[in-house]
Amino acid sequence: MADEPLVLGIETSCDETGVGIVRGTTLLADAVASSVDTHARFGGVVPEIASRAHLEAMVPTIERALKTAGISARDLDGIAVTAGPGLAGALLVGVSAAKAYAYALDKPLYGVNHLASHICVDQLEHGPLPEPTMALLVSGGHSSLLLAPDITADVRPMGATIDDAAGEAFDKIARVLDLGFPGGPVIDRLAKEGDPQAIAFPRGLSGSRDPAYDFSFSGLKTAVARWIEAKRNAGEEVPVRDVAASFQEAVVDVLTRKAVRACKDEGVDHLMIGGGVAANSRLRALAQERCEKAGIRLRVPRPGLCTDNGAMVAALGAEMVARNRPASDLDLSADSSLPVTDPHVPGTQGHAHAHDHDHVHEVSKENLYP
Repeated sequence: MADEPLVLGIETSCDETGVGIVRGTTLLADAVASSVDTHARFGGVVPEIASRAHLEAMVPTIERALKTAGISARDLDGIAVTAGPGLAGALLVGVSAAKAYAYALDKPLYGVNHLASHICVDQLEHGPLPEPTMALLVSGGHSSLLLAPDITADVRPMGATIDDAAGEAFDKIARVLDLGFPGGPVIDRLAKEGDPQAIAFPRGLSGSRDPAYDFSFSGLKTAVARWIEAKRNAGEEVPVRDVAASFQEAVVDVLTRKAVRACKDEGVDHLMIGGGVAANSRLRALAQERCEKAGIRLRVPRPGLCTDNGAMVAALGAEMVARNRPASDLDLSADSSLPVTDPHVPGTQGHAHAHDHDHVHEVSKENLYP
């Protein structure tokens, strides 16, 4: 193995089939096949449709990533895959594919955590993560504040959403405004033309007696929906751009305020923001403004690395290899509720290499990957 491990990562936790290849902290390929358009007419992700889309896209996406990276699958030092959290059926497709490739190629397998991967991807853009790292992860399924002294072995939850995640709130308000799915990008775009101070929407869990680092967006979502309903019932036109801007401001205000507070309380002089909502332009701008005032360095990957992708999984996998973390067994299973405190799923008996199996399986292995 080279000094910098060459790792392929597979991500299928939701509706995007992501395959990334990294060498150390250098991104060589980031191939994505999204099924979001298929889900749009349902107003949200349909798990069965997502799973079937992953099945169809898996092999072509892997082959495309290998071609882009200019390598052979046999050159790899390891295969990493999202083992959880996520949609159970979708995760199973990725885990099954990763196990098949690991077995056929006789390479170590690393089942890694989706949330830890969102943190580790920043290494591909801004270099090695400081230790500890304070991370704010915001997406359709998660809104979390995490402290990571060691991204491969020690990730500690500081706070999380107690109801809707930030991304879910964006999608639901977009639905009320008849803006389609997903809601994040269109609300971000319309908000730029609106007044963020036009409507005083509530800031959840922001009182002095509320949990310092937890989030709640359900009350905000309800308040916005009722405001819109009242306007419509009165026969008045809904100022969509002002609603979008005021709603978005309420979300990012709470997210950035609590994240900066956590950094100060823990004595961490930098903040990493990841997850799909980290692509939001107002979140980035307000976080930068508040971090500068607090003397905190902000690290945010480019938007393409914030959404779900295989590069982030490969990045964490490469870090696992570099730090000699134990590989997962070939009986690795998907865990839809894998806790963030488990950055990866180590094997119980060491990696099961192909040569540990009998001759019949050896012949099968050759057929799997000639």
